[in-house]
Parts: sequence; structure tokens; C-alpha cells
Amino acid sequence: MSTEAPFEHLIDQTLRAIEDALDASALDIDTHRSGPVLTLEFDDDSKIVINGQEAVRELWVACRAGGFHFRREAGQWLDTRGAGELFACLSRWVSAQGGVAVRLAAGR
Repeated sequence: MSTEAPFEHLIDQTLRAIEDALDASALDIDTHRSGPVLTLEFDDDSKIVINGQEAVRELWVACRAGGFHFRREAGQWLDTRGAGELFACLSRWVSAQGGVAVRLAAGR
């Protein structure tokens, strides 16, 4: 029997961690949550959408930089094409779209 948490629970934990990290940052970003989808809306009306994809066990991120897929490996979400770890990537993308440098980290 697997000791891995159900995927839906992992998605929920991750989206909550993203919301918490954003709350701790200096940026004023509107967040909207609907099930496994978290939308970040910026002052310029641009968005970042983070979407849990249970069927393929991935987190998908759509932002100005493009579309990215993350898989859970060794306790972290890693981009399937080598862009890096989820929170490091989100830090870059949120900084670019928000106009203020931020560093987001899980568990903040």
C-alpha cells in the first residue's frame, strides 16, 4: 500500500502554500480559488493560472512566460522540461508580472 497522500490532497496543500506565500509577500495580488484551480490576478489585468491535473498527476501553470507542467518528484514539484522547482519558477513569473521582486517559498 502506498504511503503517498492522495493527489487531490497534494494539490490542495500546494495551492494553499502558494496562497500563504503570496500573502507573506509585498505584492498586492488578487487570488481566486475554485477547486483545483488558483488564479492570480495582477494590477495590469494579467493572470497566472495554476491548475491541478489529477488524471496526469501534474500541476499546470499558464503565465506570460508560457505554459508549464510540474510533476511531484522527491517531495517537490519539478517542471517536466527542466525549468526548475515550482516555487522558484513562480517567484520569477510573479516578479515579472507584478513588477516587484519577490521570493516565494513553500511553508512560509
